[in-house]
Amino acid sequence: MGHKVVVFDISVVRALWETRVKKHKAWQKKEAERLEKSSLERIKEEWNFVAECRRKGIPQTQYCKNGFVDTSVRILEKIERNSLIRQSSPSKERDKQSSTFVFELSGEHWKELPDSLKEQTHLKEWHISDTLIQIIPTYIELFQAVRVLNLPRNQISHLPAEIGCLTNLKELNVSFNHLKSIPPELGDCENLEKLDCSGNLELTELPFELSNLKQVIFVDISANKFSSVPICVLRMSNLQWLDISNNNLNDLPQDIDRLEELQTFLLYKNKLTYLPYELLNLKKLTLLVVSGDHLVELPTALCDSSTPLKFVSLMDNPIDNTQCQDGDKTMESEQDRQRLDKQFMKAYIEDLKERESVPSYTTKVSFSLQL
Repeated sequence: MGHKVVVFDISVVRALWETRVKKHKAWQKKEAERLEKSSLERIKEEWNFVAECRRKGIPQTQYCKNGFVDTSVRILEKIERNSLIRQSSPSKERDKQSSTFVFELSGEHWKELPDSLKEQTHLKEWHISDTLIQIIPTYIELFQAVRVLNLPRNQISHLPAEIGCLTNLKELNVSFNHLKSIPPELGDCENLEKLDCSGNLELTELPFELSNLKQVIFVDISANKFSSVPICVLRMSNLQWLDISNNNLNDLPQDIDRLEELQTFLLYKNKLTYLPYELLNLKKLTLLVVSGDHLVELPTALCDSSTPLKFVSLMDNPIDNTQCQDGDKTMESEQDRQRLDKQFMKAYIEDLKERESVPSYTTKVSFSLQL
């Protein structure tokens, strides 16, 4: 027996519906005209205007004259403009004052620091980047007020021992330079909180004296030649972020769980074949990123969706780099590649942290297209 199909004239229903729609629109028009003439609408408008002025901190005397409220939008814009002008004056003054404590320098035409810098010992921050400067002078010990040394993407090959005299230093960024060692005197900077030595390509160890840095919460030593996690890092009891990706790690130390405050652990692009069960003891760890190409053993609990840990395994497809005859060009192109890789991973990780619903186990497969 076939399907039963009911046929009827749809035009009847359509005509009925259109009639009802016309009546409803006519009623809406009359209601709008009534409200426009009503004093209630005017009172509502004034109330909303007053509430907006109060929210923005505008004095009543500026919009209320002889008991009447001027709800003109122009009045509100004028009041806001005058308020912004008054607010911008002290902010400009503050910016001017803060700039006197900040030293900034960039550009490849700089091959050494200006002589005038030696006289500005009141400075609190140095921001030097993308220059050809190779040496940080020993007179840096005179800058006792300095709190930030931001020195990325230069040609620095050596840090002076005098850097240990900067007891107020909180941030040190010497990423993407040409350092082969870190002075042990840096361990005297007891207030240091952030240390970034990434992208130097030749660093193989950190001095044991850095164990004294108990305030450090951020360490980035990625894109170097570390074969193991430095002992001093394991003794940084407040460490929350550790990036040791893109090195030569074959395994992790059994006492990795000493880093009880660790929240983010980046291990990708190493030669790890297994992950120790001690990682499960890091109760505050929320993000673990590894390369899964060589992993043959890992605690199954790391992939348990019931835990707050986001475990990310990146499956890489390495491409052989074209070797240049000029050694400097090879170093430069390698640093550029590492810097782009870090920028991508930074954006990826930030997005991952913001997405609360992301799976606890994620696999990313990279691929290349040759034209």
